[in-house]
Amino acid sequence: MDLMTWNPLREIDDMFKRGGMRALDRDEWMPVVDIREKKKEYVIRADVPGVNREDIHLTVDKGVLKLSGERRWEHEEKDEKQHRRESYYGQFTRSFSLPDNADGHKIQAKYRDGVVEIRMPKTADNSGAHTEIAIE
Repeated sequence: MDLMTWNPLREIDDMFKRGGMRALDRDEWMPVVDIREKKKEYVIRADVPGVNREDIHLTVDKGVLKLSGERRWEHEEKDEKQHRRESYYGQFTRSFSLPDNADGHKIQAKYRDGVVEIRMPKTADNSGAHTEIAIE
């Protein structure tokens, strides 16, 4: 019987290879979001760690809210050896259909500590005009 040194990271790699979890390409990723409904508004929080505020775009077009951007990859130094890279880089896009009672013209967004928080007040009218939202 051959002895093998136990390596927990190898077990994770084996799980990806067996299809237990789907491994994304390093340039394919999307931020995770939490969506809440309050009495007077909807709130979406998107985790975008490592993404500069200037690289995030938020638009509304025909009742669809689109969050897009890019996390840029920083190349390693010449005198270092990278052993593992689990972070995802590249462009991302998330799209959300607005509820009929969300006011797409009064959406506000703030960026802080790698999180974009989007607030949409409720209203009775939701026209499908294109709107670009500034992120504070």
